[in-house]
Amino acid sequence: MDTPIYDFVKKYQEKGTVRLHMPGHKGSPFLGCEALDITEIKGADDLYHAQGIIHKSEENATHLFGARKTFYATGGSSQCIGAMVYLTMLHGKKGQPILAARNVHKAFLHACALLDLDVKWVYPQGEATLCSCPISPKQLEHILRSMEVLPFAFYITSPDYLGGMADIQGLSAVCRKFGIPLLVDNAHGAYLRFLPESLHPMDLGADLCCDSAHKTLPVLTGGAYLHVGTKALASFEEDGKNALALFGSTSPSYLILQSLDLCNRILAEGYGDKIHHCVKRIAQLAEGLRDMGYSLQHFEPLKLVLEGEKMGITGYELGEFLRENEIEPEFSDADHLVLMFTPETTEEDFEKIEKALPPMIAKAGNGPKTAISSRGERVMSIREAVFAKGCTVLAEQALGRICAASAVSCPPAIPIAVSGERITEEMIRLFLLYGIEEIQVVLES
Repeated sequence: MDTPIYDFVKKYQEKGTVRLHMPGHKGSPFLGCEALDITEIKGADDLYHAQGIIHKSEENATHLFGARKTFYATGGSSQCIGAMVYLTMLHGKKGQPILAARNVHKAFLHACALLDLDVKWVYPQGEATLCSCPISPKQLEHILRSMEVLPFAFYITSPDYLGGMADIQGLSAVCRKFGIPLLVDNAHGAYLRFLPESLHPMDLGADLCCDSAHKTLPVLTGGAYLHVGTKALASFEEDGKNALALFGSTSPSYLILQSLDLCNRILAEGYGDKIHHCVKRIAQLAEGLRDMGYSLQHFEPLKLVLEGEKMGITGYELGEFLRENEIEPEFSDADHLVLMFTPETTEEDFEKIEKALPPMIAKAGNGPKTAISSRGERVMSIREAVFAKGCTVLAEQALGRICAASAVSCPPAIPIAVSGERITEEMIRLFLLYGIEEIQVVLES
């Protein structure tokens, strides 16, 4: 598969052209990558009005992902989330809310604040933690039937930070039944398309979805895709670039664009086989850990989630076992330790993990410490709270105050309190559990 963006930049570098244009480093190797870092010079195309090399590269990505259209983004899935919400809002009617599972990334709240949207939250029927919010098709259909005003879209995160995967096919069928688009934050699942049997939202019926290419594919941080489904409205494709431009910089990184471009070739040349091999090796590691007494949550193919709570140990403590052996996990909290793998994880890496984690004796836990049992009381709209005058207070002193900026640690970047909600004792407990000591609240008059 050709790589038009990378080839153009490489030729430009080799010519030794005098760079009387941005960026200011002029190609000097302060870090070593500057010679390949350019801007929209003649022939380099324009990301948000792509007609040349970027357009050709995006066409390659569209073919690889089997989408109606795949757009590049250099602002991560955060940029694409805003674009998805905006695109579907354009086709909604005045007064329609957006329906969303509660474990959204904070970028979703930012989009809703900027677009002044009303959100109706969906909570799981059973117990859930901050990072998970499993919603079944049956539950979604019941909710939609009970709503006086249908939403203009349904938004869900899958896979979630703990590897939970929604029934996208079933949810999509329900959404089509009610005539509303399904939006999927697939930030952790770009690779799902390249499994022996695709589990990617584009193949399971989603109308729009975003992938953080950099999370699971060999792409620089910030590289992402916005996919438009084959059965989605044609206007989603037509307006996609404008939507991304609304939430992105006018100076997209050409290093990231080259990375996305080169990734097309890598994916086309048998990367799926490498992913399949990696998945099998992860399964071997999981089996070995279970034999050592570890409790593992049902996980997506490239992720292992150790359930510390069920073993009488915290995810933080499990993480320290790894760090003592120069292994850095993706995420840990009081209940879980999350390990993310890709085909770039070497056999030596796997062996180091196996040696680093000691045998574990299962102990009775007292239930997940990160569980959410109550729903927030909305006092103001998200937009009103975000743009209201605010002040910073200690978390312990925030009881009863109205959350202004979404209170969240990153990772997992999932708000404990949504902007506009009244802060409860349970929220304060979670703030402190995640190391959030100060909260931005609406200034009292």
